[in-house]
Amino acid sequence: MENILEVNNLQVSFKTFFGEVEAVRGISFTVPKSQTVAIVGESGCGKSVTANSIMKLLPDPPAFYKGGEILFKGENLVPKTEKEMEDYRGNKISMVFQDPMTSLNPTMKVGKQIVEGILKHEDISKEEAKQKAIEILDLVSVPEPEKRINQYPHEFSGGMRQRVMIAIAMVLHPELMIADEPTTALDVTVQAQILELMKKLQDELGMSIILITHDLGVVADMSNKVEVMYAGQILEEGSTDEIFYNTKHPYTKKLLASVPRIDMNKTDKLHAIKGTPPDLYIPPKGCPFYERCDEAMKICKEHMPEVTEHGEGHFCRCWLYHPMNEPNLERSDIND
Repeated sequence: MENILEVNNLQVSFKTFFGEVEAVRGISFTVPKSQTVAIVGESGCGKSVTANSIMKLLPDPPAFYKGGEILFKGENLVPKTEKEMEDYRGNKISMVFQDPMTSLNPTMKVGKQIVEGILKHEDISKEEAKQKAIEILDLVSVPEPEKRINQYPHEFSGGMRQRVMIAIAMVLHPELMIADEPTTALDVTVQAQILELMKKLQDELGMSIILITHDLGVVADMSNKVEVMYAGQILEEGSTDEIFYNTKHPYTKKLLASVPRIDMNKTDKLHAIKGTPPDLYIPPKGCPFYERCDEAMKICKEHMPEVTEHGEGHFCRCWLYHPMNEPNLERSDIND
């Protein structure tokens, strides 16, 4: 299957007063055409940094690309200038941000915010651009788009503001859309509507989606492929079915165990992962999940395992499933 995006060994760091923080540490993944790839993990694991790296929206300084490449249809985006990236943003790659209230300009009417992107990339009149804006608002199910186009963001509900954000992202029919927690702070009913809208637009326009989320219910409903991210690294990746029903990495297992189930009793407690992700100012030498893992071995603390394959397209980085080539690696090495 042809890939629209390839991320190869991407490394992104931040210069701080205390030193370098390695936010993304050598991740690689692909996004096939017309499919949805979900990047999941706890807060602070590098998901949003990865998304903003693809769009080149990170402020420089303090952020900088330490290595790797981001290939969009074969073109490496990493060395491109700000001016060159203007041809990609909105036109070929778009992004839906977490909070529409802070992403939309409160001093500008919604219609103007949609129109400015159209006029930036297309040589058409303002009247034609306005008509396109009305059509896209109608497409994302905003009622009375001719009237709503002249309203300000504060006059919209949370769900409607998110629909406007999707309209802005979709108006130029980009080939790739990055959705960074698009349903955060929305109630369950509106969340379902937004996800259904994204699937509908994907079917109609054939675009690819990168879905950044910590909600595994959304992942199960939306994605074809899952990247499990922790401490700036991808610990497991595979098709959605493989990740949910043939889980390998202990971190992925704990994430899945944290999801509320419909068959839970009132006395059942939600599973929580003890501890916190490691400080990436001084990244751990071995597996970053070592301190929180119930199945950790001594070797996990000192050495990060290589990637191993567990079926077509299913990869994992864990000593539990690694060929035992280390002469001193025994099951007795499991910590008490």
